[in-house]
Amino acid sequence: MFDPVQLRTFLAVAQTLSFTQAAHRLGLRQSTVSQHVRKLEDAAGRRLFARDTHAVDLTEDGEAMLGFARTILEANERAAGFFTGTRLRGRLRFGASEDFVLTRMPEVLEEFRRDHPEVDLELTVELSGTLHELLAAGRLDLVLAKRRPGPARGRAEAPTGRLVWRDRLVWVGTDRLRLDARRPVPLVVFPPPAVTRARALEALERQGRDWRIACTSGSLNGLIAATRAGLGVMAHSLGMIPPGLVRVPSRAGLPDLGGVDFVLLHGERDGAARGPADALADAILAGGDRLQLP
Repeated sequence: MFDPVQLRTFLAVAQTLSFTQAAHRLGLRQSTVSQHVRKLEDAAGRRLFARDTHAVDLTEDGEAMLGFARTILEANERAAGFFTGTRLRGRLRFGASEDFVLTRMPEVLEEFRRDHPEVDLELTVELSGTLHELLAAGRLDLVLAKRRPGPARGRAEAPTGRLVWRDRLVWVGTDRLRLDARRPVPLVVFPPPAVTRARALEALERQGRDWRIACTSGSLNGLIAATRAGLGVMAHSLGMIPPGLVRVPSRAGLPDLGGVDFVLLHGERDGAARGPADALADAILAGGDRLQLP
């Protein structure tokens, strides 16, 4: 009933909330992406997206289709792998930012391991900025990390990458924390070169708001613990706010932090790691929406 090609296009639009970005990811024309979505909606007999000239959002039926699309595509890929008899081998050096530890990334990796048991995975968990540097130095084969929206910035972020999803950065803290507008904003931050640290400081500087570093930690769990303890506020992606923390209300007067892209970046495309890197990238793209917290 449902065409796998149309389902892949649907997932790309659902994860990026952009027909343009989905077309770029899939290497298709935007008109082709629109056609695939329209045909899938016709097959389902339901509208999957609510869209206008400014925004694209999933409908309730679109949210339901997410789970079905993943299941159908995963079953299709397992069947294809079984009957082609191809087995990937080798070592894959994969880097991911620590944010994903709190999401369902382990499920994605477990499924990849089940489908490709002869691939040895070397996992590096680091700050996004550090991952970009390691990739540029040839020490990683595939990276899933945060990046500023739009064109890559800096030599370490030169690869274009494939957009997994787009999110917003927001201020988070404990619901007991009260900020005093007359005092510097207490910040809980990663050390440089963290994307969230740089964005928080830039936004406060533009606003002319005083700030102070209340706590620094290279561990996300350390930052979460400090923020839960009420030491300060931290910048975090809206789709992955950790349990026990809430978005700081707008009445606190903190500046807007803008958007953030979660991208997949490949290292050198030659060698034994190319096949495993492509396979894991496809698995992450297919299940990218699962990497956000409910």
